[in-house]
Amino acid sequence: MPLTTDAEIKALLESARTIALVGASDRPDRPSYRVMATLQQHGYRVIPVNPQITGEHVHGEFVFRDLHQLGDRIDIVDIFRRSDAVGEVVDQAIAIGAKAVWMQLGVIDQLAAARAEAAGLQVVMDRCPAIDIPRLGVATIAA
Repeated sequence: MPLTTDAEIKALLESARTIALVGASDRPDRPSYRVMATLQQHGYRVIPVNPQITGEHVHGEFVFRDLHQLGDRIDIVDIFRRSDAVGEVVDQAIAIGAKAVWMQLGVIDQLAAARAEAAGLQVVMDRCPAIDIPRLGVATIAA
């Protein structure tokens, strides 16, 4: 079952340090751009992933093509993609050994969530960490 209680979600956010943001945008009017900035302000290392802007930089971080390019351990894969594109991202998250996948507001894929859980990943669906962090009182991570 996806994480749904405040306590479960807060524990995930407090244990995480590195977040891969799939669907990151370099456009300030896009929600993923603002969410990435918010996560960075709370002390997370956020690695942007977007094949359309690979090699660019967003909020000072190099943009990667896909999760397979990342060498760092990823705690949460935050997915800013349409629901029909989630399955491929979840499969990559499983392959790289991420601890959790987080599907943004309006993003729901029950089958992908079940695959992630079967592989041992925690799953959050249809939520936004930039909303949940202040709402749950998640402490800022010390650098």
